[in-house]
Amino acid sequence: MQKSEAYQLILKPILTEKSTSEQERFNSYRFQVAGGANRIEIKAAIELLFEVKVEKVNTLLRSGKMRRRGANHFRQPSTKIALVHLQEGSKIDLL
Repeated sequence: MQKSEAYQLILKPILTEKSTSEQERFNSYRFQVAGGANRIEIKAAIELLFEVKVEKVNTLLRSGKMRRRGANHFRQPSTKIALVHLQEGSKIDLL
């Protein structure tokens, strides 16, 4: 896998209060990933981009919500989230 492919799989980190506490307590990080990415590809991309060792990867699908702006109704797109658990001693600096 090349870095350009890895950047297409890993879209952005998710920095929320919950994900920050998971980083501190469980050494796990959340990333928004491409919809067609599987766990093996995500693990390889994270190890290539951040030069860390990944212990395991969990994925989840966040369904899009219905929103309304005035009289217009629309649905936000669904996203795929990867929860990446790192091995002891590995750390990602996201800031």
